[in-house]
Amino acid sequence: MTVETVRMVGPPVDRVDGPLKVTGAAHYPADFSFPNLAHAVLVQSTVAAGRIRRISTRLAESAPGVLAVITHEIAPRLGRGPTTSLGVAPPPPLQDDRILHHGQHIAVVVAETPEQAAAAVRLLEVDYELTEPLLDLDDPQAERITNPSWRDIHRGDAGAALASAEVRVEATYTTATETNNPLGLFATIAAWEGDTLTVHDTTQWPYNVRATLAAAFGVPEDRVRVIAPFIGGAFGAGLRTWPHVVLAALAARWVNRPVKLVLNRAQMFTSVGYRPSSVQHLKIGATHTGELVALDHESIEPLSLEDNYLEGLTRATPLLYECPNVTTRQRQVRLNVACPTWMRGPGEAPGVYALECILDELAYELNMNPLEVRLRNYAETHPQSGLPWTSKGLRACYEQGAERFGWSRRTAEPRSMREGRMLVGLGMASAYYPYFQFPTQARATLDRAGTALVRSAATDIGTGTYTIMTQVSAEVLGLPIDRVRFELGDTTMPPAPQQGGSNLAASLGSAVHAACMKLVQAFLDVVRDDPGSPVQGCSLEDVTVADGRISRADAPERGEEYTDILERHGLAELTADGESAIRQDLDLAPGIFGAKFAEVHIDPDLGLIRVARIVAAIDGGHILNEKTATSQIIGGTVGGIGMALLEETVSDPRTGRIANATFGDYLVPVNADVPDIEVIFVGEAEPLNPLGVKGVGEIAIVGVAPAIANAVFHATGQRIRSLPITLDQLL
Repeated sequence: MTVETVRMVGPPVDRVDGPLKVTGAAHYPADFSFPNLAHAVLVQSTVAAGRIRRISTRLAESAPGVLAVITHEIAPRLGRGPTTSLGVAPPPPLQDDRILHHGQHIAVVVAETPEQAAAAVRLLEVDYELTEPLLDLDDPQAERITNPSWRDIHRGDAGAALASAEVRVEATYTTATETNNPLGLFATIAAWEGDTLTVHDTTQWPYNVRATLAAAFGVPEDRVRVIAPFIGGAFGAGLRTWPHVVLAALAARWVNRPVKLVLNRAQMFTSVGYRPSSVQHLKIGATHTGELVALDHESIEPLSLEDNYLEGLTRATPLLYECPNVTTRQRQVRLNVACPTWMRGPGEAPGVYALECILDELAYELNMNPLEVRLRNYAETHPQSGLPWTSKGLRACYEQGAERFGWSRRTAEPRSMREGRMLVGLGMASAYYPYFQFPTQARATLDRAGTALVRSAATDIGTGTYTIMTQVSAEVLGLPIDRVRFELGDTTMPPAPQQGGSNLAASLGSAVHAACMKLVQAFLDVVRDDPGSPVQGCSLEDVTVADGRISRADAPERGEEYTDILERHGLAELTADGESAIRQDLDLAPGIFGAKFAEVHIDPDLGLIRVARIVAAIDGGHILNEKTATSQIIGGTVGGIGMALLEETVSDPRTGRIANATFGDYLVPVNADVPDIEVIFVGEAEPLNPLGVKGVGEIAIVGVAPAIANAVFHATGQRIRSLPITLDQLL
């Protein structure tokens, strides 16, 4: 039973968790309850900088139903969470009187009902000692951070190559602040029993929440249990353990009762991160025939006063194309803003936007087809290391995507295509996202009923993890899907990494594969010396599995069912653990690739932009479930439309207050904004994991915004270098 004999590209099966969701049986964090449950509501700062001179809690404490009002004046000292692969944890809340950003948590009110707690919040009286907030990237008083040299790239001599280049293009691109805004509000329920803490939380990483809460309250990690079987979206906002989670646990300990805390929509804009805005300066040099000779990419982004998050905007620039001279620089400015965080396609989504737009500008400068410019600079090997790619289907993405889209019908001149009175534009862009794989563990059990249970403490934020891991388990064990149950989202299960960075299919899938292979081996171990077994003395390489049965590969008729083995040997079940490690072949370079093609229709009088069609060609390695993978690409594409045309978190430049913290004012794509989206999967199996997968969650959004922006230029002849592109910019 070698890896090659396991068919890992499965049929487009429906989501196994679908019936639970549509019937309301799926329990999200806010759906759980405890006896004697109390409710907490946050109190937030109404200024962006200064100190709390006085906070009067008397009226709030005497309000009906109020159990406690906790401020920095009485809160205990809390430890800071550990540094992880994603950086340092946010600072613990209520530790001093400083105000670092508008919307900072300055107190928490606990009451019998959420309505009573919310009413009491309005009774607090806060007096601030104000200081002038730092809110502008250009503020000379703000601290500038030059990131460590290893984050910047210096290949060749970009300055000299630019000076001597036959063709040069220089431009500055800006992207707006975006807020993750999943439909489901983030919620935490915390319950203490002595020094044991149980938490239901909206998280993409239960083990990180466990570690952070253990550090905050000085208890062993094994005394903290975090549960998150269903998450209503997150897009990266659930990767950190935010201060409100700590406050829910603090409130529960304070009142000695279970406590539920649910953020409201406005608090989602200030409490769980966002994609920071960016300013990106690019210079590009090329020959008259389109070969790149130099790239210079500098990014500037805001950072909160006590955090180290880095968006990584220039990460793709030295890798996507063959270019001998490349310089990238990442700069940050500390401001009185909340902590930014990961949002789908972090770094690459805004960074590739700028890179792909300046390549489009170069193509027009050269009077060349934008696709041809990319093909002429195709990187056959990793441009920085010179190593061969583990697998790369980008050329196939270009070719098949262009054919499906009908790129050949594009006329060269801007404003040269029309449909009736509408201007028509065609644009395209490349997409790249790094490949990640993290250590993960899984446990597989098979019982006398012939049913398998596979578990790991991962999460499923709607990506289809439940489904594809059920498929992998069923395939390796040779069971029908309806005889496999996959469970996740609980720290009593084997540890798993975050669901983020498109890593989980490879990381968790490899661990599930290993656990199930070891479970088959465990059955073979049981019958190794059993003369009554047709597979006596067989190894994994000697057998095949199907329909709950282990059979000899050279004689399929000779075999027996798992249940027969268990019954004959008096066993109720067998269990095996598997794990995956970080695969890092030093002589290969991994990557996830794609190509995006967009058609826009623009009203020449009103500037109204409609995306008419998008084709996304994706190299995501083996696709475990075409239906769920296609859903991921469609969802990410919708996010890319929002990034290109709609989404912008607007802050008052004087106070730092977010001015559009509602779904009525923060615009996201709705059905009328979403066109036909066609998805093509190309490429080969990824050799760094036994399933051959790469991941498609992030690559789904990367490249969509520049493809749309380039299509807007083709339609109008107006180059808009800031996102979102709005109709007033075209009038």
